[in-house]
Amino acid sequence: MTAIIGFESSCDETAVAVIENGSKVRSNAIASQIAKHAVYGGVVPELAAREHLTAIRRVTDEALKDAGINMDQIDAVAVTNGPGLVPALLVGLNFAKGFAAAYGKPLIGINHFLGHIYGVFLDQEEDIFAKKELFPMVGLVVSGGHTSLVLIQNDGTASVVGTTLDDAAGEAFDKAAKMLNLGYPGGPVIEKAAKNGNPGRFAFPRSLTGGAGKALAPENRFNFSFSGVKTALLYHAKKICGDNPENLSGELLYDTLASYQNAIVDVLCSKAFDAAQYYHAKSLILCGGVACNSCLREHFEAGAPKHLQTFLAPRKYCTDNAAMIAGLAYRYWKAGKFDDMSLDAYARIPREFKIPFQA
Repeated sequence: MTAIIGFESSCDETAVAVIENGSKVRSNAIASQIAKHAVYGGVVPELAAREHLTAIRRVTDEALKDAGINMDQIDAVAVTNGPGLVPALLVGLNFAKGFAAAYGKPLIGINHFLGHIYGVFLDQEEDIFAKKELFPMVGLVVSGGHTSLVLIQNDGTASVVGTTLDDAAGEAFDKAAKMLNLGYPGGPVIEKAAKNGNPGRFAFPRSLTGGAGKALAPENRFNFSFSGVKTALLYHAKKICGDNPENLSGELLYDTLASYQNAIVDVLCSKAFDAAQYYHAKSLILCGGVACNSCLREHFEAGAPKHLQTFLAPRKYCTDNAAMIAGLAYRYWKAGKFDDMSLDAYARIPREFKIPFQA
C-alpha cells in the first residue's frame, strides 16, 4: 500500500486528504470559507490566506483521523503549488514543506489544474490512464478560476489548447449573481433559480463562436470569453428595471437566469465537442467546480459525439479538494519524481506540461 497525504489551499477551501494507491480515498477533509467571503461577493486573497492559517492544522488532524492512519504509514506529502491565489497557495505549500521535513517524507508539488482532471478517476477500481484506447483525451476544466481545454496524450504530454480570454465561467455566474443581488457563490444560486425558468426566452450572446455574423479568428477557435454575456445581462436587467438591476424578480428573473445559464453551457459544450473532433480524441472529460452544474452535466452527456467515451467528475470531487491532489501525486511517486524545499508557488497555468500517467 502506498499512502499519500495531500494539501490544497489554492483558493478558499482548506483541504487535506489521504489517498491509497492513487485512487482509494481514505479521507477527504475540507474547511470551506464561503461564509467569510459571501459578504464581499467574491474571494478576497488576503482573507483566504488568514483563514487557511487558522484551519490547516485542524483539517490535517481530521484527515489523518478519518483515514485511520499515522504519519509512519504515509509515504509522501503532496501539495498544490499552483495555479491559484499566491497568498493562499503559500500557506498550504509552506505547511506541507514543514510537514514533509518534520516527518522525513518526500515532497511532491502538484498542478491544481491537472488535479481537477485526475479527480475524475478517483474511487475507480481500474487504472483508467493505463487504457491507451482512451487517448488522445480532451479535458474541459471549468471553475471560478479556470475555463480551459487541455489535450492529453497517452505518454502524459499535455497542453492547453484553449482558455478564457477574460472571465472564467464560474466568474460569469458569480458576477451575475452579485449584479442581481442573489448571493454567493453564484453558480448554485443561479442553477436553482434557473430550474424555474424558460432557457429559450432570451437570446444572450455566445462569444467566440462565430455566431454573431463576424468571422471567428482561427486562434480563438477553442478559446472562451464570458465578459460579453455578463455585460449583456447587465443591459438586459437595466432595460427592465432601470438603474436597479437587483430588482429583477419573478418569472422574468427565472427566465433571465435560465437563458443566461443556457448561453454559458452552450459555449462550454460546443467548444469541448469541437476540440474533441479536431484533435481526434477518444475520450472527453468534464471537471472543475462548475461541473457540479446539472444543466452543464446533462448537455455534456447528451451532446457529446457518440464515438467518444465521456467521463464526468463526481460532484464531490468537482470543487476544490485535496483528494485529487494526493491522487495525482501517486503518479509522480511511482515515477520517482519529487521536489525539494525550493518548490515555489505560481499563479498561472503553464501551456505545456508532462504527467507521468504511464509510470
